[in-house]
Amino acid sequence: MRHITRRGFAVAALGAASSLLTTGAAAPAAGSPRREMRGMWLATVANLDWPSSTKLQPAAQQRELRAHFDTAVARKLNTVFFQVRPTADALWPSPYEPWAQCLTGQQGRDPGWDPLDFAVREAHRRNLELHAWFNPYRVANHTDPGRLTADHPARRHPDWVLPYGGKLYYNPGLPEVRGFVQDAMFDAVRRYDIDGVHFDDYFYPYPVAGEDFDDDEAFDEFGSGFKSRAAWRRDNIDRLVHEVAARLDGGGRAGRRVRFGVSPFAVWRNRATDPQGSRTQAGVQTYDDLYADTRRWVREGWLDYLVPQVYWPLGFSAADYAELVPWWARTVNGTGVDLYIGEALYKAGEAQPPAWKDPAELSRHLTFARGYPQVGGHVFFSAKEVAKDRAGAMARVVRDHYAAARA
Repeated sequence: MRHITRRGFAVAALGAASSLLTTGAAAPAAGSPRREMRGMWLATVANLDWPSSTKLQPAAQQRELRAHFDTAVARKLNTVFFQVRPTADALWPSPYEPWAQCLTGQQGRDPGWDPLDFAVREAHRRNLELHAWFNPYRVANHTDPGRLTADHPARRHPDWVLPYGGKLYYNPGLPEVRGFVQDAMFDAVRRYDIDGVHFDDYFYPYPVAGEDFDDDEAFDEFGSGFKSRAAWRRDNIDRLVHEVAARLDGGGRAGRRVRFGVSPFAVWRNRATDPQGSRTQAGVQTYDDLYADTRRWVREGWLDYLVPQVYWPLGFSAADYAELVPWWARTVNGTGVDLYIGEALYKAGEAQPPAWKDPAELSRHLTFARGYPQVGGHVFFSAKEVAKDRAGAMARVVRDHYAAARA
């Protein structure tokens, strides 16, 4: 069995242990070159960027959201990655999951308006792309299921959920979980004119010292045929990414093309672990620790774009920006997958590493990346930092690189 990828070429199925995946239609042929990516992440989990308070009335929340979009325009950005499913809840009236806690302070409480619909309309009014940012498996930033709404899927299906590191997660090893989270996300794809589906870096959770992610039962049931638990876990995440790509090939609302991208932790593997890896000494490797084979997703053409979070300065010994950008440029070269670089605006002005004290550091990043034609732009974390710009680093980027009108 072979499958059509996002980029329209065939790849082998996931392996002998894999069940058949839905085959999507080939992506349309590329048209004119895409505009330079100038983006920002707008995070809603724990009210990081928006809304600033759960006590705000709808009109005040709407004013704040408009202000974020206006700031994007003022900074000559062209894309907003809006977090619409922060903790297995939703910023739209979803038939699958409760209203998000970040809106009212109480999960499941109707905020009296539809933030995703509002965001799409306000973004497009300003000629901004709006990519809906989903977190697939995080359920809660605590471990008490009783704090979830009474009808929450995690309470109706307690066997789907595992506690780990002080949080609750859906178990990626369960096929019914993988199907459910896709259905929950695709409700938004069908109903709203979003421009993209976006995942962040959270797949299996980041390792916590002294704790095990207790997926023994799922591994016993579904892990036969794999040489290791790690290989089985990677296959679970591969399936999620491949299946989402295949479903998106069917188009969004009214057949609209919806792009698919991921913003992973920037180190796939260190070269000491794998000769194909980067010359880094990172403490986390996505392949080994998050079970996310990001390099494979690019090489197989399952993504439209990748935004590695290269959150270190030029010259940083353990993970040098000047090493990771070229590594990712080589990785995407010839694949048709667009490469954008995730930038740590929130670190600008920090004392460590010392390079962050210089407000020109981020501008130097863009200058360096311009030497690699595979790099199609940058995305900044996060929206409130774009607005506050405490160290003046964003203003420097705009002055040095975005002097022209928005790309």
